[in-house]
Amino acid sequence: MRNMRKQLYATLVCFLLTAATAYGQGWKPYEEVAKGEAYAKFDCVALLDSTSVSVQPTGQGSFAVCKVIKVQTPKGAIANRVIKYDYDPLTAHAEFKRVTIYHADGQIDEVDVKKTCDYAAPARAIYWGARQIMIEVGALNPDDVIDYEIAKKGFTYALLGAVPEDDSRFIPPMHGQFYDIVPFWSSEPTVRKVYKVSIPMDKEMQFQFYQGECASSMRYEDGRKAYTFAMEDMMPFRREPNMVDLFDAAPKLMMSSTSHWKDKSLWFNKVNEDYGSFAPLPEAQKKVDELIKGKKTEMEKIAVLTHWVADNIRYAGISMGKGEGYTLHNTKMNYTDRCGVCKDIAGTLVSFLRMAGFEAYPAMTMAGSRVESIPADHFNHCVAVVKLADGTYMPLDPTWVPFCRELWSSAEQQQNYLPGVPEGSDLCLTPVSAPENHYVRIKADNRLDANGTLRGTFTIQAEGQSDSNIRSIFTRGFQSQWRVTMERQLLAVSPKARLLSVDYGKNPKDYQAAPIQITFRYEIPDYAMKGEKEMLFKPLVMNNLYSQVRSYLRINTEVKERKYGFKDACSRLVELDETIQLPSGYTLINESKEDAVQGTGADFAGSLLQKGNRVVLHNRLALKKRVYEASDWDSFRKAVEAHKAYGDYLVIKK
Repeated sequence: MRNMRKQLYATLVCFLLTAATAYGQGWKPYEEVAKGEAYAKFDCVALLDSTSVSVQPTGQGSFAVCKVIKVQTPKGAIANRVIKYDYDPLTAHAEFKRVTIYHADGQIDEVDVKKTCDYAAPARAIYWGARQIMIEVGALNPDDVIDYEIAKKGFTYALLGAVPEDDSRFIPPMHGQFYDIVPFWSSEPTVRKVYKVSIPMDKEMQFQFYQGECASSMRYEDGRKAYTFAMEDMMPFRREPNMVDLFDAAPKLMMSSTSHWKDKSLWFNKVNEDYGSFAPLPEAQKKVDELIKGKKTEMEKIAVLTHWVADNIRYAGISMGKGEGYTLHNTKMNYTDRCGVCKDIAGTLVSFLRMAGFEAYPAMTMAGSRVESIPADHFNHCVAVVKLADGTYMPLDPTWVPFCRELWSSAEQQQNYLPGVPEGSDLCLTPVSAPENHYVRIKADNRLDANGTLRGTFTIQAEGQSDSNIRSIFTRGFQSQWRVTMERQLLAVSPKARLLSVDYGKNPKDYQAAPIQITFRYEIPDYAMKGEKEMLFKPLVMNNLYSQVRSYLRINTEVKERKYGFKDACSRLVELDETIQLPSGYTLINESKEDAVQGTGADFAGSLLQKGNRVVLHNRLALKKRVYEASDWDSFRKAVEAHKAYGDYLVIKK
């Protein structure tokens, strides 16, 4: 079978390298390959997925996207009844050129592409006018084949400024530059995937294929350079629970005509300075002067400005002007509207910092996955950097730190960013934030009586991201719901729990004053299950208490090995301490224990023993990163499992 497949590929290599391959049933040999055992279990198979791009000197690309899909089951027929394709009208145009259905009974239907519908694309959080073309192909049956071609011109992302009505809007803002990021993975098996790009002879293109292998070539064709990349037998990527983004694990191609990230950094700086994105505004200057009054150190000033912008510029992902993307709206618009997306919030902070006398600039980042060394724009988020007195740049993200004690959210640690600074910058990486910066500490002092009722107090303290999570009811919720929310924490432990009192400490809405601290006083009837001169119960601090700050408990530690990296919400330190006074005459049957785990991913230390008439539990779990390597899994898994084991039932007997 493999030799037959190689012969088929060899005879059709000339057809595969162009978008016209699919047309005229050039896909027939791939249908033979798809009859193999590896493809039989799937609802549909992509026989060919081919994209051909012709790049103009301006950087504009003309794309021919061809796809041939074979339906194999009724479920696959339903899934492919409507063909959809997303595009952004600000920077691209897309249309169906042809759609042909080859029915299993030999009938061939040409779908009228004039019946194409063009709708607003589904959106969440950001509503910038993305569109979706779709066409209904009619009833399908197993063994039918759909063969279609889409023509697109423009560039991949909405980047810049005013949008003219002619074709110049399809020219990338960084004039003459072309880049693309091509996933070589799919949710459906693909017999052959081909990507070809043709560029003018005087353009230079760098590329790299990550996390896999493909066949690649560069040829001179018709006075141009033609780069071709192809992969065979592309099966659906097998995910792992909590794994890193697919862009960080699955095969992908990245290519760019931009030489270095520094070039993009310089361009990003110039385009915003030329536009006047950060021009001062008298009323905004008045607010800045008010905020920094009495602040003596640079960090005090940076902190108060960052927090004000984070807390007062509302996130609103609607179109705020002609075009959206790398040109940041000016100070007047942002300060007047008090809303916008990440670039508007970051731009406001840059303006505020400059009006306070700092050097500050915008920066691009990618929230969710890695940015590679090939300067292809893999960015989806805008932040800011400020120059400190020692000459170093500090990243700030007001979008992600509303009512948060941090200035850069550690939910973004280990994240690449590119500052748009006048001297130019290479790609940067935010460091790991130490677990101690995000501690959550629960200390409980309880008493269990002979009827099984548990009475006591516990105090929870938290900092960093853990603080923000616990404090959110005070900073984002209604005060009338405060006590109800506190009661829910106890009801998660037992439906019979009664909250007797709660002490919020200092004003919990004032998140900048000090780390959060809340003390609960409660009683829980029938907390312990009673038997003949014995009782069973779980330690309170290990019994579903404040589970929202313990996302690591949702990571499946039954997975023994990992091939790919994995992610948690944030690095953190979890310290749980509890003393339980036992009823007179009762003794702990469980053996005393003490555990310790150390590794690159996590550390754990725990102990459980009886001292006099008290059971004493101690837990210390340090989770060291947000984004972990597969090699960190062993220590992470062992540490979390050891930690969870202290939540087992305790047995006491009289």
